[in-house]
Amino acid sequence: MSGKLRIAIVGTGSRGTDCFGQLLRERQDVEIAALCDPNHVRAKAAAEILGINPPIYTSMDDMAAKEKLDGVIITSPDCYHHDCAMTALKHGWNVLIDKPLATNVADGREIIETAKKAGKTVMIGFNLRHNAVLKRLKAIVEAGTLGHVFVAENREFYDGGRTYMSRWNRLFSKTGGLWIHKASHDFDIFNWLLGFPKPLRVSSFAAVNVLTRAGIPFELEAGHEPGPSCNVCYYKDKCKDRYLISERGMKQWGPEAQAVDGYVKNLCMYLSDKDNHDNGLAMVEYENGIKVSLFETFIGSKADRIYTIAGDRGIAEVSLTNRTITVTPRWGGEIVTYHVQEEEGGHGGADPRLVDTFCKVLKGELKAPSTAEHGLLATALGQAAEISRREHRMVEMSELLG
Repeated sequence: MSGKLRIAIVGTGSRGTDCFGQLLRERQDVEIAALCDPNHVRAKAAAEILGINPPIYTSMDDMAAKEKLDGVIITSPDCYHHDCAMTALKHGWNVLIDKPLATNVADGREIIETAKKAGKTVMIGFNLRHNAVLKRLKAIVEAGTLGHVFVAENREFYDGGRTYMSRWNRLFSKTGGLWIHKASHDFDIFNWLLGFPKPLRVSSFAAVNVLTRAGIPFELEAGHEPGPSCNVCYYKDKCKDRYLISERGMKQWGPEAQAVDGYVKNLCMYLSDKDNHDNGLAMVEYENGIKVSLFETFIGSKADRIYTIAGDRGIAEVSLTNRTITVTPRWGGEIVTYHVQEEEGGHGGADPRLVDTFCKVLKGELKAPSTAEHGLLATALGQAAEISRREHRMVEMSELLG
């Protein structure tokens, strides 16, 4: 392939602009050929923030009529991933879908079948696989240092996750649930670390225990209701959970953009309508007796993913924030702690590696390491966890995957 890769970004929110847009703009081998978003105000603001002047479209079909593209990156809300991917494949474009693949197994399967018929690549934006700490952990597991892994856990503390309850992420209809939107990352890491064993069954518990009206962390004054959004809230200087939109952010999320689609990004997280969780626990049983658990909470000031991987030869304990892996042999001996060098870029340096990998895939230098099939498996685990949570039962994976 000669010349620059022509890549379009579909969805010009924070991820499309501040991650993929910024990273593509910095590359010498890529041209951001177009931006596409049904909200033209937001798309124009994204172009201004990025300092570029590409064609802007509100329809992918309109974009296809005028643009020749090597690939598209889909960063729309999750509920649109299926339709956007199907349209992209219809027009013969290779696709990177920022996780998840889709909000349910049926939609994911349709994407996979369409991609096969079109002969096009669908890569999933599982950026955690590109995190240097987790890459080192995978090498340790594959080297047999821990022996046969039989149980693993990840405890995720995510302070920023509380803002899910202010945004579209709070709604099941937009996400398929946070066990898909958020935990597809983590289910994929378990699958990847363990060599993709067959999952058998899933159980989960989740709820909104904190971000309700009863959880408002200050006294209300007579005659002054909180909300409806943080920037206009009477209590914005008092609330420690305020989620203020910056002056720059107002270009994408302010009144002019709101007039197009009615979307408000920073509703009061305590008063907003919501049917996704602010904390939860999920467990998966795989074949060969392997068991994993995922704990996640979006409350508090701590931010980390803390893994424990136990095998019959040793245990690895991992902190992504501290960038450490400690390996303790089963029968004693030297305890080894690896301090993994910090890398530049979002998500611990993972985002730039993800973008670089996609560009190499488009050039034919690599095959996509995170495939649509991998995305389907993570979505299936998330969907099973959502069913378990909402129906209060254990879910057999055969119900979803056959």
